[in-house]
Amino acid sequence: MSVINYTLRIGDSSLILGQRLSDWCTNGPTLEEDIALTNISLDLFGQANGFLEYAAKLNGTKSADDLAFKRDSNQFFNLLITEQENGHFGDTIVRQFLYSSFFLLFYTELAKSKDATLSALAAKSVKEIKYHLRHSESWLIRLGDGTVESNKKVQDAINNIWDFTGEFFEMDEIDNQMLNEGIGVNNAKLKFLWDDLVNKTLEKANLNYPNNTNMKTGSKTGVHTNYLYTVLKEMQYLPRKYPDAKW
Repeated sequence: MSVINYTLRIGDSSLILGQRLSDWCTNGPTLEEDIALTNISLDLFGQANGFLEYAAKLNGTKSADDLAFKRDSNQFFNLLITEQENGHFGDTIVRQFLYSSFFLLFYTELAKSKDATLSALAAKSVKEIKYHLRHSESWLIRLGDGTVESNKKVQDAINNIWDFTGEFFEMDEIDNQMLNEGIGVNNAKLKFLWDDLVNKTLEKANLNYPNNTNMKTGSKTGVHTNYLYTVLKEMQYLPRKYPDAKW
């Protein structure tokens, strides 16, 4: 059961962030960026599919589609940062940068897992996350080191979403069990590496590292912001309205 929940946490985060990014399709600031964000979204959906397929296999009674489209918000375990609204382009770039910075470190460690499936999924995801990080980092530096207005907007974006980054490094009973069994990752130990990675980029972008300490949490127990409900309402509309439809 612990392996299922652990796998769902990873898959859910990819799924919800992919859904959020998909909203940029046809709405990007330039054609090239529209395509880039859509491709990142597709990568995240691919990652989600892999982890949810594995969770479904472990479950034995539900399919990956059931897990994606037939669970309520309190049954999802995605990180809170992934369900936050896109906002303006700078908000999206900041969210993606902070997320990708963590998951590059996370997947690198998960690739060493004793669970062969999780290890393989993580190894594949590392290659994609490297591009996601490079893309968002490049834009963050460009916006932060740009005009006075662009600097202010991305600094505000960092300050506003920073409270959701604390969840990256939490360890609960499931995390500790998976770590002890050689399956999972010690999230807490990634904090120093993440801080260093983020700090170096913020310095290049002439941006400040926030001092926020009031971190929001709850996703590991199915507690979410209201934003997740709105994401699922749209994402799950057709499968719930026509549950027996074949696509």
